[in-house]
Amino acid sequence: MLSYRILLSLAAPGLALLLLRDRPFARERLGLSGPERPRHPAIWLHGASNGELASARPLIERLLARRPDLCIVATSNSRTGRALVESWALPRVSARLAPYDYRWALRLFIGRWQPRALILIESELWPNRIFEMARRDRPVLLLGARLSARSAARWQRMPALARRLTGAIAYLSAQEPASRNRFATLGLPPERRGPVIDLKAFAPAARPDADDLNALAPLLPRARTLLAASTHEGEEAPILEAFARRWRADPQARLVLAPRHPRRAAQIAALIERTGLGHATRSRGGRPGPDRPVLLADTMGEMALWYALAGVSFIGGSLVDKGGHTPFEPAAAGSAILHGPHVANFAAAYGALDRAGAAEGVAGADGLSAALAALDGAEQTRRAACAREVLAGLRAEAPGPDTLIDALEGLMGAPAPTPPAEKEPGNG
Repeated sequence: MLSYRILLSLAAPGLALLLLRDRPFARERLGLSGPERPRHPAIWLHGASNGELASARPLIERLLARRPDLCIVATSNSRTGRALVESWALPRVSARLAPYDYRWALRLFIGRWQPRALILIESELWPNRIFEMARRDRPVLLLGARLSARSAARWQRMPALARRLTGAIAYLSAQEPASRNRFATLGLPPERRGPVIDLKAFAPAARPDADDLNALAPLLPRARTLLAASTHEGEEAPILEAFARRWRADPQARLVLAPRHPRRAAQIAALIERTGLGHATRSRGGRPGPDRPVLLADTMGEMALWYALAGVSFIGGSLVDKGGHTPFEPAAAGSAILHGPHVANFAAAYGALDRAGAAEGVAGADGLSAALAALDGAEQTRRAACAREVLAGLRAEAPGPDTLIDALEGLMGAPAPTPPAEKEPGNG
């Protein structure tokens, strides 16, 4: 734990610079934003960014319906995640940026909101956040939890801290079995391990902005448009090579390249230029066309738009060993799914899709090029319909958000009884 605190101290100057750049939200990052006295007992729900928070929405809505005595403060590491929660306009839900993981900032935040429990929905573990809640005997729940083999190996090099951390977790529901097993290896007791539940399977399909969709649809013919979704470093080069072959065979073909981390846009733009393809950049208002068949989608929060425009989606994080990203969003949008060999984060879903012929695994530029050549409009439609059917079956068979709310209520206890209303004078 001492080494973690030393790391936080070393990071302090960099965080101070971030606060200067982000002054409107500095109070939130320092734990200073919140009500003087919450009107309802609060649940603190934290999701790293848009994807995690979107997956939590069914859980939030069910919890609010079942527990009218509670409110929720939903925090995120990103401004886009905060804005997403605000856009829902849900009653008794407040959106904030997460306080930094310094004990003093967390104590200020907890003191203002007085949360009865902490629900974490992300792959990173922030020790102080967990310990500050646990030491107040307020349950910490990890839902949709993911722990990569690399992260697990790092925690195993700090066994004392790992045991203390898992000892502070009251309940864990992992996104997939491998993560559940890794938490068990780190010391999470069996009685605190809930069922494996992929929250993203239950999230409602995001709707694209109608004006943007109407403006871009004529420029991106759906049956000829490939989306490379949430790509990581090492994936763009083979994707661009495969698309270049497709474009030479069909000059009306288009590629929307949406990297997982838009800050890599300059690096990716250089790759596109080396491939000899013209491109437009979304953040600069660029529009694709015959001489710019690639749209570099370097913005946040627009993935629903890209899925709606693309007849085929290659799901990133799967050509390189990142575990792959969700197939539920492209399936809901009716986009045919291609993926690489690394899909451990959603192994059950991709396995079912591949077996049914609703998705296809490819390896490298040659495999992607061959798959694209075989996916005409009719085959795209068939695969997308099959994918929706397969994933609906998985959802029907799996435990859902209500199982997690049951666990939360068991840890918190039932709501306090409502006192009887006082009789008005003259009513007997």
